[in-house]
Amino acid sequence: MNTTDARRVLETALICSQQPLPVRELRVLFNDELGADTIKSLLGDLQNEWGQRGVELVQVASGWRFQSRPAMREYLDRLHPEKPPRYTRAVLETLAIIAYRQPVTRGDMEDIRGVTINALILKQLEDRGWVEVIGHRETVGRPALFATTRQFLDDLGLESLDQLPVLDSSGQQAQLVAALGNISEPQVGLAIESQPDTDGEEAAAAAAQAVPPADEDSADATRAIET
Repeated sequence: MNTTDARRVLETALICSQQPLPVRELRVLFNDELGADTIKSLLGDLQNEWGQRGVELVQVASGWRFQSRPAMREYLDRLHPEKPPRYTRAVLETLAIIAYRQPVTRGDMEDIRGVTINALILKQLEDRGWVEVIGHRETVGRPALFATTRQFLDDLGLESLDQLPVLDSSGQQAQLVAALGNISEPQVGLAIESQPDTDGEEAAAAAAQAVPPADEDSADATRAIET
């Protein structure tokens, strides 16, 4: 099979798939006759071919997919004028803490936020497929350790946790809530429920001040989760 035909096969499979496809699955298209490096090279060629169109080929946590460019969202929303899911400030702050400090227990989150976290908040995030229990801390009661999922990264259009906005060491950028709410992503809107913009900014500032930058141990734990 020549290069042109191979690109056509990849293009067709990715357009027809409802989920991102990892390279290992794309190799099945060619009975493993093409290696991973060759597949990645062909995917790069496809990215360039679609570079000037309203649809782009991107790599997210679960694999490769075609998606509309952020600039097209304004027009596509006219076809389906549905408002994105809206989440309370408490939900977004909890999600932000998990994303930046994972793996964390419910007690860790409560210490950081300074308030009790309703179990329904964690259930909502689990039901949405954004967080999951990945183990238990070896201490009294063996509390569950929560971390974000690949679905969380896919919905935000990210390949890895490293692509989350970096928090300023002083916390002045107030990015914890804002970072998750402002990431350009095609699938899910992270909106604060029924609050004016000023309230959202205050929530972001409060969360950023509450959560210090991740220390070296937390960073190592985050990298371990990604692998």
